[in-house]
Amino acid sequence: MIKPPGCPKNRVRYKCAAHGVRQIRVPWAEDRSRFTRLFEALAIRVLRETTVAGLAALLRLSWEEAQGIFQRAVARGLARRAREPVGVRGVDETSFQKRYDYVTVVADLARNRVLWVGDHRRQETLAAFWATLAPAERAGLEAVVMDMWEPYLAATRAALAEQPAAIVFDRYHVVQHLTHAVDLVRRAEQAELRRAGDDRLQRTRYLWLKGMKRRTGADRWLIGQLRRAGLKVGRAWAIKEAAAKLWTYHSATWALKYFTRWYGWAIRSRLEPMKRVARMMRRYLDGILAYLRHPYTNALTEALNAQIQEIKYRARGYRNRDNFRSAILFHCGRLDMNPR
Repeated sequence: MIKPPGCPKNRVRYKCAAHGVRQIRVPWAEDRSRFTRLFEALAIRVLRETTVAGLAALLRLSWEEAQGIFQRAVARGLARRAREPVGVRGVDETSFQKRYDYVTVVADLARNRVLWVGDHRRQETLAAFWATLAPAERAGLEAVVMDMWEPYLAATRAALAEQPAAIVFDRYHVVQHLTHAVDLVRRAEQAELRRAGDDRLQRTRYLWLKGMKRRTGADRWLIGQLRRAGLKVGRAWAIKEAAAKLWTYHSATWALKYFTRWYGWAIRSRLEPMKRVARMMRRYLDGILAYLRHPYTNALTEALNAQIQEIKYRARGYRNRDNFRSAILFHCGRLDMNPR
């Protein structure tokens, strides 16, 4: 048995008296790999805590060798992933580079894992994902949770036109729109009061942005005082707080009645930012009320996005989209990547 320098480590050349020189596989390495299975398993364990460059430095590899281990691990994990129905999928975007450069991330909200990563956040991006699903995967889909981004919505409606799956608009994105509208009202009113020498709204920005659980007794007292003074921001804040009751109903009929009353209040408020959000909510009301049947949010997707941004920061950014996609799937895909 001989092993010349150019022979891969997972194969050796065997000189047979009857058949001449042949290449045979060995059980301790995978095809096209220069490393043993045990070494690659160690490298994957190290990669979970560092970057490709860190792996190369720690294990005294070249960058190309470390990158090869990394790419083979992700490919191995994706090949082993079962094509099984996923009941609830979350769709969101995360930044790739500056200047509004994004990638689209599709996650399994039940098992907290990334399923797919696509370039940009366009309609054709998400349409490409829906095209990869088998009929059984489509049939098992119960709900898709997303924000009110029209390209995502158009792609999902076109792909699931004949499916019973519901499109659920993430309630936290709706509340985010309402909170931003309150802040716009505060800014405009603060500018008016400043010109009149009134500084009552100075340093109150985060007072109106805080959630209920984070408000202190002093916060509640100050909000009460400012509302009794008849300030516009107090009315805007009250409209935003009242909207939260919409997601507490169990019946879509009663929720619709409540929204009708709330919408009338918001439209008659004479506060343009609140009126704009109210009209937006009426336009997307079906997806907002779908939460009552499918009470899912993109909170897990947002947590995955935070983890993705940490991965990007640790690597000091990515210039190559394929490497960024692989890094997301490696760390957030819950893949079975170890050699067997």
